[in-house]
Amino acid sequence: MDGREPMATARTIEIEEKHSPPFFKRIPVSIERGDGVYVWDEEGKRFLDFTAGLGVTCLGHAHPVIIKALEEQSRRIIQNPYSGVAYSPARARLLELMAQILPPNLTRVCFSNSGAEANDAAIKLARKVTGRLDVVSTDLSFHGRTISTASATGQAKHREKFNPLMPNYRFVPYNDIDAIERNLDDKVAAVILEPVQGEGGVRVPSDGYLEEVSRLCKACGTLLIVDEIQPGFCRTGPLFAIGPLKVEADFLTLAKGIAGGFPFGAFAMSEDVASRLERGDHGGTYSGNPLGCAVAYAVIRYLIDNDIPRHVEEMGRLVSRRLNAWLAVYPGLVVDVRAKGLLAAAQLCDESSASFVVERCREQGLFVLQTQATSIRIFPPLNISGEQLEKGLDILERAIEARADR
Repeated sequence: MDGREPMATARTIEIEEKHSPPFFKRIPVSIERGDGVYVWDEEGKRFLDFTAGLGVTCLGHAHPVIIKALEEQSRRIIQNPYSGVAYSPARARLLELMAQILPPNLTRVCFSNSGAEANDAAIKLARKVTGRLDVVSTDLSFHGRTISTASATGQAKHREKFNPLMPNYRFVPYNDIDAIERNLDDKVAAVILEPVQGEGGVRVPSDGYLEEVSRLCKACGTLLIVDEIQPGFCRTGPLFAIGPLKVEADFLTLAKGIAGGFPFGAFAMSEDVASRLERGDHGGTYSGNPLGCAVAYAVIRYLIDNDIPRHVEEMGRLVSRRLNAWLAVYPGLVVDVRAKGLLAAAQLCDESSASFVVERCREQGLFVLQTQATSIRIFPPLNISGEQLEKGLDILERAIEARADR
């Protein structure tokens, strides 16, 4: 015996169901620990994790560099007196690293607790800087769950049950440059968009789309907020999805992979934007806390020192090759595949097929995400090996094959 309590999962589920609000459609699994790309439930069953905790565990679970950063910084100080008002060597070290990796026009960085907070702040500050009220967002976008970011999210299921929403949002189709141009006028403070839509089903825009949006915003005096909460920190290959592009963002919002699973976020802004802000325009009790800064520094340093961008591009080619083969092997069931680096999706013909595949994968020891009803999102840790990636894709393909045989 390994000392595990019989029926431990059932007891955990009973307690959570009794005391938690009904916000999640939960799966009947209770995860006790993780190591690398694997997690174990309370009965000791092992699962390969292709969700990365919704994209945050970019280095997998219990990575040594994260554990070391937590241990060392927590012995020094976790939260500053005066919060963000006092200077912090941990924060200064992270700011210096961010300055080295961000697009060159983004010279100022503020840290937050989450991506939703980063987007909320960017929207708020864009309105202050421009003196305008309207914000253009895109259909199928996802920008957070605060009332402001839910209002900015281009999916009715995330908005309409929370009426009255924040006003002054306009929605246009993603990857439609004409729609952006028609909606830009002297009332638009900002355009907010993702360089790759993640929760929207892994939607990759056409070449030139992001550059043209950037150009149109500049011409109209509208600020551009690029939401890299999912694509950022090597998820699509480069450190930032807009890094290789001629896109001049005024705000870049970041979270998820920035700290490998520790709750942390950030937003960067241009010097021009920062020059039009003043004391009191934003803040937060935990903004740039030393513990979060130390973990984020360790994670980003690891991504750079281990050439994770090159690894993600290599693993991304493997994923794309496997997914594209499924279009031919399972016609009528797999109707589309979309991928950028290690952010990928296989779209099935209907919701019941997608649900079947996700459940079959879980039975066979693989966690994957179902998004937009019909898509299976592949979202593994960025340092996953080729062998581990192939193993997970084999499980996923067997689940798809089982559905095709029905």
